[in-house]
Amino acid sequence: MIELRHLQKDFKVGGDTVHALDDVSLDILSGEYVSIMGPSGSGKSTLMNILGLLDRESTGEYRLNGQNVSVLNDVERTRVRRENIGFVFQSYHLIPRLTARENIELPMLLAGISPKERRIKLDAVLQKLSLVDRAHHSPNQLSGGQRQRVAIGRAIVMKPSILLADEPTGNLDSKSGSDVTHLLESLNEEGITLIVVTHDQAMGNRAPRQLNMLDGRINDEIKV
Repeated sequence: MIELRHLQKDFKVGGDTVHALDDVSLDILSGEYVSIMGPSGSGKSTLMNILGLLDRESTGEYRLNGQNVSVLNDVERTRVRRENIGFVFQSYHLIPRLTARENIELPMLLAGISPKERRIKLDAVLQKLSLVDRAHHSPNQLSGGQRQRVAIGRAIVMKPSILLADEPTGNLDSKSGSDVTHLLESLNEEGITLIVVTHDQAMGNRAPRQLNMLDGRINDEIKV
């Protein structure tokens, strides 16, 4: 599914070149559950942004489902991202003026899906995430755990094959964090490829495949 070959991501800082990613090669199979860990500045967020087609590598090749996405233009990359990848972020990124239902619906609106189909998909996602009784609440009327469930709903409503989660429990208390973790893992059990970027060693250790990054490289890999 995901094939990375000799990825390099360089930034200019003053007169120096910083290697945010340094010759990273990696394969992730469909349906895998992978955690990416490492200290700040290790390159894990840069890697996630490239995996999610939010950023481009400086050199190297990224193939997704056999397609070389490194050579696509921005419009083509947006289409591939919309059709294949869902995102869950630490700070939710919900739109305050929209209800929970409307936040989840947004990707379908942007994709031009008909109102009838949107309603069917929305009802299924709200039921799945136990948000039916919170569907018409705005984000500021929801708890942190509920907001993250709305964010997950928005991420999965288009049925992506890959879910990228960046510190998904970072703003949550232990109970809400545990609930969100189990929800993400249940989605993986249903077949979605789950990639979690985290500082939290306990959460990272839950993944059957754990990548540890340092100085822009994958310096250790554990399979359990």
